[in-house]
Amino acid sequence: MLYDPTIYLGSAAHYRHGRPPYSPELEALLTQQTGLDGNGRLLDVGCGPGVLTVRLAHLAEDLPAAAPGPYRLVTFGQSFHWTDEQHVAETVYDMLEPGGALALIVHTVTGRPRPPDPGVPAIPHDEIKALVEKYLGSTRRAGQGTAAQRTHRFEDVLAQTRFGVPQQFFAAGIPDLLRDSQSVLSGYFSLSSAAPHLFGDRLDDFAAEVRALLANRSADGIFWDWPGDTEVVMARKPG
Repeated sequence: MLYDPTIYLGSAAHYRHGRPPYSPELEALLTQQTGLDGNGRLLDVGCGPGVLTVRLAHLAEDLPAAAPGPYRLVTFGQSFHWTDEQHVAETVYDMLEPGGALALIVHTVTGRPRPPDPGVPAIPHDEIKALVEKYLGSTRRAGQGTAAQRTHRFEDVLAQTRFGVPQQFFAAGIPDLLRDSQSVLSGYFSLSSAAPHLFGDRLDDFAAEVRALLANRSADGIFWDWPGDTEVVMARKPG
């Protein structure tokens, strides 16, 4: 698939402060399921803003040549959907050691039990998304184009590869995660659909409207965030 170098332009500065963390139980889950003991090799693909990675990408297009493995575990944290999924899965299969695993890690809200309200205002996501539409239009943006609507699940893709049908695990998300107004705004700027460059010379106006909205919803600028539980879709190579 074609790579668009502008897809996260301007988002790097907001990524660490704006993205909610995964479950604190994630490491234990992966260790239990894949037998991690400090000796195996691990490859994390799509690891954040990747400022240097983008600059060097043209020198290392072939993943197996760049990082030959073999690996016990290859992880994709909210990044697998940007790839040619079936082709990449087959490539990763060859990079794994016998018994190794591919783990696709995402935040999942749909169908998960929502924790009790901790008494702090929730992030007004619907209203912020309405502001994003006000400035960028109703079509979800991504770089120079638009984001394709997903009509399939990771499980459906992996089932068509040598991995076969994957397993699904959940690790409980943080039930009382609190974020300040700047973190909330950074969270949106860290998304491809609301990356800073998309707003052009209206960036400051958008940021001002979001800050005003947040100030109206919380006098001390603190919000409750529940990004969901951490879902792990795990596919294994036979041992």
